[in-house]
Amino acid sequence: RAPPTEPAASASPRMRTWRCFRALIPLTLVGLNISAEAFVCQIRPLIQTRPRNVMSVSCKVEQESVAKTLGHYSRRAENFWEGTKDHDVSQNREALVRNMEPKAPQETHILDLGCGPGRDVLAFSKMGYTVTGLDGCPEFVKMGKALCGSATFLQQDLHQLDLKEDEYDGIFANAALFHVQREALPSVLQKLASALRPNGVLFTSNPRSMQGKDLESFGYPGEDERYGHYQTFESWSASLQLAGLELVEHYYRPPGTPRELQPWLATVARKTTK
Repeated sequence: RAPPTEPAASASPRMRTWRCFRALIPLTLVGLNISAEAFVCQIRPLIQTRPRNVMSVSCKVEQESVAKTLGHYSRRAENFWEGTKDHDVSQNREALVRNMEPKAPQETHILDLGCGPGRDVLAFSKMGYTVTGLDGCPEFVKMGKALCGSATFLQQDLHQLDLKEDEYDGIFANAALFHVQREALPSVLQKLASALRPNGVLFTSNPRSMQGKDLESFGYPGEDERYGHYQTFESWSASLQLAGLELVEHYYRPPGTPRELQPWLATVARKTTK
C-alpha cells in the first residue's frame, strides 16, 4: 500500500485542520525529542479520515492479512519449531533481564509476546522467572503448553490484546511486532505500555528496513502473503516514544557482522508513564 499523500492544496475544513495541526507540531515535541517528520509519520494514520466504504474495505483487508499470517504459521508449526528451537537469542534475553528492576526472579513476571512454540518461555522459566507466553497461533500455544507446563499461555491476536494493566516487569517481543499492521501499531504499543509495571521494560527484535524508509510487505510468492511492517531505527524510536516508552538500549543482529549484514534491530524501552 502506498503511504498517505500530502493533503491537496484546497481550503476544505479537513485541510485547514491539518495545516493548523502541523503548524503546532514543533511546539509540542520539545519533551519528546523527535523530529516533526517522525511525529507526522506516526500520528497521521490515527487522524486521517476516509469515506465509510473505503474504511470498510480497509478493515476487511487487514483481517484477511492477519488470518493469512496466522495461517502461515499454523500450517508450518512443526517445521517452524525444528528450524528455530536451537536459535541462539540469549543476547536478546539478557538485554531484557539486565534492564528490568532488580528483584527476586520468582517475583518478576515476564510476558513472552509472540512466544511461538515456547523456546524462550522455557528459557526464562529455567531462570526462575514467572512467565506468560502469548501467541495468536493455536498450534504454537498447544506446543508451548506441552513444552513448559509450569508457564501460563494465552492465545490472543496481537491486534486484539486483552492484558491486565501494570502486570508485567518485562515484555519480550522477539520477532513478533513486525507482524502488526502499520495502522494498528500505535494502539498495540500503548496496550503493551499499560501492561507494564512502573519502570517495566519492553524488549523488541524486528527485521528492519534497510532502504531508508518504512516498508510494508504482504509476503512473497509461495509464502501465503505473510504480512510484515519494516521500520527504520528513527521511525521505530518515534513509535516507542509516542507510546510512553523511553529507548534505553539498541543494537543490531546478528552480532559480529557488518551493519549491512545485520537485518535485525533490537531495542529495549522503559515505561515512562505511571
